[in-house]
Amino acid sequence: MHAQETTFSKLVHGETQFQVPLYQRTYTWQRDELRQLWDDVLELVEDKRAGNEPAAHFLGSVVLAPERVAAGGMQRWLVVDGQQRLTTLMLAFTALRDRHRARGREKKAARIHDLILVNSYQDGTDHYRLLPTQADREAFVACVDSLPTAGGPGNIGGAYRFFLAVLTEGEEGAGEEGAGDEWVRAVESVLRDLLSIVSITAAEGDNVYRIFESINNTGVGLSQSDLLRNYLFMCLPKRGETVYRNLWLPMQELLGPARLELLVWLDLVVGGDTRAKQSEIYRDQKKRLEPLSSNEAALEAEVLRLRVRAGRLMRIVEPWRESDPDLRDVLERLARWSGQTHYPLALLLLDRLDEGRCAPGEVATALSYAESYLVRRLFAGNSTTGNNRTFMELPKEVERELENGRPLADAVRHALSIKTGTRVWPSDATTRESIRGRPFYKSGRSNQRFEVLRRFEESYGAREPVDFTKAKLTVEHVLPQQPAQQWFDLLAEEAGESGSPEELHAQLVHTLGNLTLSGDNARLSNHPFRRKQQILDSSALRMNQSIAGVERWGRAEILARADELADRALQLWPGPLDGVVHADAEWAGWGELRQALLSMPAGTWTTYGDLAALVGTSAVAVGNHIGTRPALHGAHRVLTADGKVSSGFRWPEGHTGASGPREVLEREGVPFDGRGRARRSHRLTASDLATLAGKDDFESEAPARDPERPASDGEPAATRFEKLLHDNQTPETVAGVLACLRFWTGRGGTLDYGRRSETSCFPTLSLGGSRARSLWPLALYPVTGTAEVVFQHLKRRPPFDDEQLRRELMARLNAVEGIDLAAAKLDLRPAFQLDVFAEHGEELGGVLEWFAHTVESPQARPGAEKAARGDGGAA
Repeated sequence: MHAQETTFSKLVHGETQFQVPLYQRTYTWQRDELRQLWDDVLELVEDKRAGNEPAAHFLGSVVLAPERVAAGGMQRWLVVDGQQRLTTLMLAFTALRDRHRARGREKKAARIHDLILVNSYQDGTDHYRLLPTQADREAFVACVDSLPTAGGPGNIGGAYRFFLAVLTEGEEGAGEEGAGDEWVRAVESVLRDLLSIVSITAAEGDNVYRIFESINNTGVGLSQSDLLRNYLFMCLPKRGETVYRNLWLPMQELLGPARLELLVWLDLVVGGDTRAKQSEIYRDQKKRLEPLSSNEAALEAEVLRLRVRAGRLMRIVEPWRESDPDLRDVLERLARWSGQTHYPLALLLLDRLDEGRCAPGEVATALSYAESYLVRRLFAGNSTTGNNRTFMELPKEVERELENGRPLADAVRHALSIKTGTRVWPSDATTRESIRGRPFYKSGRSNQRFEVLRRFEESYGAREPVDFTKAKLTVEHVLPQQPAQQWFDLLAEEAGESGSPEELHAQLVHTLGNLTLSGDNARLSNHPFRRKQQILDSSALRMNQSIAGVERWGRAEILARADELADRALQLWPGPLDGVVHADAEWAGWGELRQALLSMPAGTWTTYGDLAALVGTSAVAVGNHIGTRPALHGAHRVLTADGKVSSGFRWPEGHTGASGPREVLEREGVPFDGRGRARRSHRLTASDLATLAGKDDFESEAPARDPERPASDGEPAATRFEKLLHDNQTPETVAGVLACLRFWTGRGGTLDYGRRSETSCFPTLSLGGSRARSLWPLALYPVTGTAEVVFQHLKRRPPFDDEQLRRELMARLNAVEGIDLAAAKLDLRPAFQLDVFAEHGEELGGVLEWFAHTVESPQARPGAEKAARGDGGAA
């Protein structure tokens, strides 16, 4: 066995092929793993662009076993461990090649293609430097060969689309002319030469699986804070015992392992190291402390400083510890917002407060500007990418502002107002426009949306305010997500230039003006507004009483409420300083539209109205924007509401090929009927687009209600579901659905019910009696009459994180007459009509039986296939 550190470009250099064994699992990396890798790449890119020479980032190891040498001398390697990393980097380079092509950089594209992706003088499967498992091979080859189906559904296509999107976003957002090219060169340099890999190669006859096990089962390693502690006390031979007992141990017990590591990282950041990584804090702290290594008094002072800061960190993490009420309030709001983004700034400010250099009110005001920065970006739809970097840089920038004589709160506001790179604090005008038009319900995380609505309610200053710690409130759509015909009749009166009632509904339903908080979601359901008025009028929430005070609920009322909330928002969350912030650049919605188009799998289409609902504008505006930018990636996938190619569509100048958009879409996998309409099962809705772009908080919609637990109106969820089913579906459909559900519970499954106003039903399996390990194949909606197949949920849970099993589930369902799920929606929640249960309930029961058997088989247990994952099962 031979091990050596290398880079990706060196590893794949020359005529060689890395073959993933057919018995290994398919490619499993999804958005979370890809984003983690990309964030590491971006840090190295920023270092290079700043003129630094960053150290290589350790990506992991690959274990290779030699295969026979092919004719012509090509070396083959069997990938025993590391297929996820190799496949990911190959897809990143494939997307980079295609980005070069899109920008006319043909020589650079050819260099990547010939030197990294393929063996130019080999044919057949030998042509590809990486040969995935047979299950992944078609999707991978489609990307490398630039076939029409490149970037289709599944993890391979998803990774390719992810990298194409982040490369496009990064180049276009790099700054002034020429900066985009420089940024792309830096990305390519990092991918080639700054991702360190340990290549472990076995000799013929070596037991490669013994090697694999030794790599993945080496016990529990030391954390970064463990290493730092060991180093410190090695340098404290005389004072060590006292320092450990009096300072380190109490700090360790107060914080716990994870927060101790967080504190050591924050200590670097607040000290001015804006590039500090939590994975490398031992190295950086050791470098800082080495000049003091022979001075025990100085080292004791350093540990004392950390111990004092530990108490401040706990006030940030657990705001109830803060004694000043105003400061405690803003710390609590930031804690409820979740995440650690604000921690560096908050720790700097608490340092100054405890040292007597400012008053609590100044700190509270300064932190309220940080809160406003985050909230306004949520309203405007700005990406969260860069937020962590912004707040890591703030302590250094605020110190500089203070040196220039600014008061503390003004220093924070001024620093946040300066637009640099991805740092944009939306202006009042942008915030107001976003509240009117953007689909707020699809922005951020569910707890952040709830926090915004909570602040609005608190701003009314009710004499008897709602106790949000006890009230069980959720976000409610006044205009329902799945409206009955009466709602569409109302919208038809106002549709006009906005298009059809359905398009107007899509534009309005998720906007802030249509959202409120309620504990009566089940009672509100999709009732007509008159019935909702009565329920809202009896609510203890002032904003619900305000909604109940209007006569109807259509476009005019929703926009009027949006304007009223915008007025409140500008008071609650003040904006940047005038004269400092640059004029807002291109509207954030157009950037979101580009990301949506880049995220669309081959074999899908969408409409101008769906894109308009996603980004918060009109279908006409979307059409005009695309029409003046025909070079937008995926523009040919945007069709009219009835699925036809727009008469105004034009290919960009320089486009090669005589095919029209319809022919291109057909080659990608979209069927058309005799009247030139794309099949609707391949259409992506605004919700689908949000999911693909990583903006849909799907996990918040998981089933949670005990069937016997009463809803807000006292009716058990199971009873309510059946009542809605009887009220909205035919007797034959009702009988078929209930028979299937009885079959499910008879074989040991359970029925869970949704938290939304339309009481949905989820046939669920809880493995090992643990609800934390629950899976469900379908979500049944009694009012709309649809059954969603929740691939989006399944892809994150074994055994259906295996793409082949999801494909088999789709194939089994499509074999049932009346079901037509598009293969391109393998990562989404395609639906079929509940009336299929009426005539084909027995066949659907067979699919449910197969699903349950697959879940309950030994291979579905955690760790059962660890050795077959290709990376030890880890990202």
